[in-house]
Amino acid sequence: MRFGDYLEKKQPLVYRTFASAIANERLAHAYLLCGESGTPLLETAKFMAKSLICDHKDPLACEECRSCNRLEHGTYMDFHILGEDEDGIKKEEVENVVEDFSKTPTESKGIMIYIIHLVESMSVEAINSLLKFLEEPPTHTFAILTTENEAKVLPTIISRCQCLRMLLSPREEVIKESVDEGVSLEDAELISYFSNSAPLVLEESKTAEYKNAKDSFLAALNALSKPRSEVCYLFEKNVIPDLDKKGKARYFLDMLSLAFKDLLALKQNQTPLLSSYVKLIEPLKKWSHPEESLLEIMKVRNHLELNINTALLIEHLINYITKEFIL
Repeated sequence: MRFGDYLEKKQPLVYRTFASAIANERLAHAYLLCGESGTPLLETAKFMAKSLICDHKDPLACEECRSCNRLEHGTYMDFHILGEDEDGIKKEEVENVVEDFSKTPTESKGIMIYIIHLVESMSVEAINSLLKFLEEPPTHTFAILTTENEAKVLPTIISRCQCLRMLLSPREEVIKESVDEGVSLEDAELISYFSNSAPLVLEESKTAEYKNAKDSFLAALNALSKPRSEVCYLFEKNVIPDLDKKGKARYFLDMLSLAFKDLLALKQNQTPLLSSYVKLIEPLKKWSHPEESLLEIMKVRNHLELNINTALLIEHLINYITKEFIL
């Protein structure tokens, strides 16, 4: 399924609003895409950007022409994207965009586009640099901002944008459609918490980052089912060495959080979220206080953003859990 087909079917309000704006030449100079974690915010922003420069739009991006492909592969010169690496958006990055977009467009289309993904992660200095640019944008310049938490976006930014809100599809529906696309059930169950559309679940299931995080996740479940004396050793041998980057560690900790939520569900005789992993999670019932462990996992996940050494954080987490909460 092409992404445009997904958007038309699953996000009709966003699709129709933007299609109408292009058809009637009533485009806003800035859009803010709002959606919960899991909604394809960045993918939708890129699709909107393609629709602005597509050679054969009908009514939106064809996703196949030279211009669409150039934007997808980062070779369209008048296109910038900030926030894709999840490390926060700094003042210098915004200033570079402002400087580049103050010049004459390089491309013959004469259209300049920038995306700021998860605008709530911007530093205060970066926000101040952006505000004036949003207020007085150059001609034929378009901004597409995204956020997973509209409450954290400054009202002064929201007031300068047209807001488009995306909806979460039911998880069961995403899993079924993903399996129909050829994704295994165990992959579909995991990834559906991070990607809320079958095409993106399929795409994510093939990435090295997902496969590495899943391997670490399975190794962690295996380690946690062992006697207390073995847990730290198995983590140091089979888990921590593979979590050498923030992105991997985030993914791993998010998966581990899901496992502990399921552990709580099983202890309370409730239906687990990850049915494919029940046999791996059930041995963890020996843990006396999984709720405290879950809170610590979430705390460590937040501390990743403080530039603390990833290996040290994971070591702290395992020491905390094994010291306090294994019977």
